[in-house]
Amino acid sequence: MKCVISVLGKDRSGIVAAIATVLADSNANIDDISQTILGGDEIFSMTMLVTLSPENRSFNEVQEELARVGDELGVQIIIQREDVFQYMYKI
Repeated sequence: MKCVISVLGKDRSGIVAAIATVLADSNANIDDISQTILGGDEIFSMTMLVTLSPENRSFNEVQEELARVGDELGVQIIIQREDVFQYMYKI
């Protein structure tokens, strides 16, 4: 299952590592990743395209774990199924 993960928050060390760990523990694959720091050193922004393996962890379980990590890091993490994401942003 392809998914889009969006991350936004104050920049700090360990954000990418924490999210990648959740994905690795879920046997997910990071297909593409883009990140930037906006406004100098203030705001971290990252978008990932990942493939989940539902037989290891369901979408909802990964979503809950990413929300927990987001709370710990003080960042907003949103995960959406790619088909829903594509439908929402279709012109």
